[in-house]
Amino acid sequence: MSMPRSTTREVGGGTQSVERALSLLRAFTEENPERRVSELVQLTGLGQSTVSRLVGTLEALGFVTHDPHSGLYRIGPTVVSLAGIALNQTVVHRQSRQIAQDLACELGLGANVAERHGAELFYLCNFEGRLAPRSFTLVGRRGPLHATAMGKALLSDLTPDEVKALLGSQYPAYTPKTITDLDGLLAALAEGRSRGYAMELEELAFGRACLSAPVRNRSGRVVAALSVSGPLSAMNLHDRQEELAMKVIEQADQISTGLGYDASVVRLSAAL
Repeated sequence: MSMPRSTTREVGGGTQSVERALSLLRAFTEENPERRVSELVQLTGLGQSTVSRLVGTLEALGFVTHDPHSGLYRIGPTVVSLAGIALNQTVVHRQSRQIAQDLACELGLGANVAERHGAELFYLCNFEGRLAPRSFTLVGRRGPLHATAMGKALLSDLTPDEVKALLGSQYPAYTPKTITDLDGLLAALAEGRSRGYAMELEELAFGRACLSAPVRNRSGRVVAALSVSGPLSAMNLHDRQEELAMKVIEQADQISTGLGYDASVVRLSAAL
């Protein structure tokens, strides 16, 4: 049965309004967390009156807040609440949060958990130790797979063809040490698989290092990665690399066990 014309218009108009409102929210980024109405007009291509009306609605619902002194808008508490709900419903987050927090406290380094979302990694947990403080959280951030230890751990169970299909053959450089081609990445993945953990040494940022191990689900598939990271001076890889690697592998295995992974069962299933 066809929908009455007036209802169809309402549904179409409602959908358009939702899309426009979401386009405004997406205009707030890590690089530009605050925006003026004039900027939102320019970025979205919407009219001044439309943006003003939608921003007013978003403010009333708590999706954005307004600083009357500066005239700037920023993301509001409703978005934070919804993000928290989504995060707490993530099985990997629930299983890994305490483990990562304890690891950061024990080592004094950053401890992070991430999943792979398409061709990027997505941070689920981020705890900073006393030797690796940050003034911001990584939770919710995305990052490159080819230039991070966590990214390499997340790619570790993919075939070369799957890696190429996902990332292509050439990658952007963040420092002179970044791997920028498929052959180099595949070699790094093979090395990581052989030793049980992936490594990143000033590939994403100068002066920082990271070690990461894969987290597996019941079927043995890599679904996340756990890492320890920090400044080179705090990581002290010359003396502590094996110690840190064993810690991150051990704790990643603990998360995997909590997700139902049993290596002996997976090996048996593969042999049958």
